[in-house]
Amino acid sequence: MQFHIETMTCGGCARGVTKAIQSVDPSADVKADPATHTVSVTSTAPREQLVTVLTNAGFAPA
Repeated sequence: MQFHIETMTCGGCARGVTKAIQSVDPSADVKADPATHTVSVTSTAPREQLVTVLTNAGFAPA
């Protein structure tokens, strides 16, 4: 699944996004690209759950 996160602007943000997603699914494959504000995730967790955890971490997807 893909997410657009406008507030992800640096490597630190990308690590925060990855940590948030992996707090729900430790085996999730996360590819975060701050330059394009996109995150690609391969996970068994439902999209809604990932949106919630990202929002709570301050990285609400657009």
